[in-house]
Order: sequence, then C-alpha cells, then structure tokens
Amino acid sequence: MENRIKECQLDLYADRTSAATMRANQLRLWFASMAYVLICALRRIGLAETTFADATCGTIRLKLLKIGALVRTSVRRIRIAMASACPAAQPWGHAARRLAEAAKARASPA
Repeated sequence: MENRIKECQLDLYADRTSAATMRANQLRLWFASMAYVLICALRRIGLAETTFADATCGTIRLKLLKIGALVRTSVRRIRIAMASACPAAQPWGHAARRLAEAAKARASPA
C-alpha cells in the first residue's frame, strides 16, 4: 500500500498543493485521486494480459495516454488513427477492445 501511495504522489502529482486556498488544494487532490482510480481500473480491466498489466501509473500515463493520434468523430463512430510506428499501438487497441466489452457487458440486462 505504501508503494501505491508513493506512486499516486509521484506519478499523478497528488502532492502538489500549492494553491492559495484550501478549496483549490482539495479539488486538486480530488482530481489526482480520481485519476488514480481511473488508471487502476484501466490497468485491471483493459490492460490485463498485456505488458502493462503490472505497470505503474507513470508508465501507463507516459506510454499509453500521452500519445499523438488523429481522432475523427462521426454520428456513429469515433475513429482513432495512430502512427504505424507507435510502439504501444497493440496494447492500446487491446485495452480499448477490453473496455468496450466490459461496458457492453455492464449495459446488457442479466
């Protein structure tokens, strides 16, 4: 648990409470906490069985979330085009498919 707290502080900048008001600092900590929860869910659901299954938040942020891509939206689809040389394109696509399957399974009645 201590390693996860340190990971949250270092990788998601949860220790930056440099605003003048307590409310601003609290909001910043809420955002960092929510980012940590989302990245943990991404790691647990989307990145299972990939090389990023045990990656830290910083690694996931740098190698999967901070990439350049062309996003095209239409009425029915959102298309994401990555460079062919992107080293994380395959795990990114795997995570996108796993998250879509999880959302579809959650939305369908049991």
